[in-house]
Amino acid sequence: MTGGIRTENAMANEAVEAKTAAGADTRARATLSLEDGTVAHGWSFGARTSVAGEAVFCTGMVGYPETLTDPSYEGQLLVCTFPMIGNYGVPDRSTDPLGDVFESSRIHAAAVVVNNYWERYSHWDATRSLSAWMTDEGIPGIEGIDTRSLTMRLREKGSMLGKIEVHGEAKLEFDDPNQRNLVAEVSCGGRTTYGTGARTVALMDCGTKRNIIRSLVSRGVRVVVCPWDDDLSGLDLDGLMVSNGPGDPSLVGKTVETVRAALAKDVPTFGVCMGNQILARAIGAETYKLKYGHRGQNQPVNECGTDRCFVTSQNHGFAVRTDTLPREWRGWFENLNDGTNEGVRHAWKAFRSVQFHPEACPGPNDTAFLFDEFVEMMGR
Repeated sequence: MTGGIRTENAMANEAVEAKTAAGADTRARATLSLEDGTVAHGWSFGARTSVAGEAVFCTGMVGYPETLTDPSYEGQLLVCTFPMIGNYGVPDRSTDPLGDVFESSRIHAAAVVVNNYWERYSHWDATRSLSAWMTDEGIPGIEGIDTRSLTMRLREKGSMLGKIEVHGEAKLEFDDPNQRNLVAEVSCGGRTTYGTGARTVALMDCGTKRNIIRSLVSRGVRVVVCPWDDDLSGLDLDGLMVSNGPGDPSLVGKTVETVRAALAKDVPTFGVCMGNQILARAIGAETYKLKYGHRGQNQPVNECGTDRCFVTSQNHGFAVRTDTLPREWRGWFENLNDGTNEGVRHAWKAFRSVQFHPEACPGPNDTAFLFDEFVEMMGR
């Protein structure tokens, strides 16, 4: 162990070595390495394979099936701060009206880093263990890591490139997923329609969470999910929604162009997460990479100019520079932890976006009313 965490993580590493020496565990040994020289040892679970990506942390206490299937985690090594993961297994995937109780059809996180993985799950809706699910999808995990100490390191130095190497496999080089157009990797391949409502909304799929679709359909909206580079030609729209997604918004210029064209036609527009960044770039504002991002179910935001505070779910590594907004635009919400932008809106037109997730699944649901406001905006 190097880089100053040695003493903080020594007990976890010593436990790994003692348990292995005693023959109490037959799983493969694995090593987590960060680009600053930090090294921690643990056991492999899930798929027994090595992987490289960006190490980020999530403060959510529950909801790992929803979190792992969030496309915004594409290419990332997800460090779970909650100390025990896996205890309620993985639910049945056939009970949801959209055919899936998760946020997408597959796991998007490149790997999972936990302190204590629990194989003997117990939940009325569980059909298999987390490790079995990850194995089926080729996703590795590492257990036995002092994740709270690791989170402190990531808060101090920022999100870093990392890699998990299973002992006996070939060594890996670090790899930065943010250099790729991750949106193109996770977006759909063609248009798909959900619902039969009177109003039609195009949902630009930059890596959309399925609960965005559910939230709109449940409000009587017909949703046409479109690929990230769709120009929306041939669609008679009442509104445009721009979804969440992974990576750097500066790499999705085609989506920015489409949103800019929709704004010029005064199409009511609502953006979520990366949708906030894309809307901002479409009006000429700037975005930047946060030191370690906001990921978890407990981010407090305040509505600017009011005393209304909401607890929100978030997952993003980039943000909008509020001071670069055009004159007729306003910052809408602000993060109470670090003062960063959490949404923008036009002073009088039906254009707005939020950095957090009003469709949060598994929650909190404090800001779900924003979908009602979007539907009302389309009726003006």
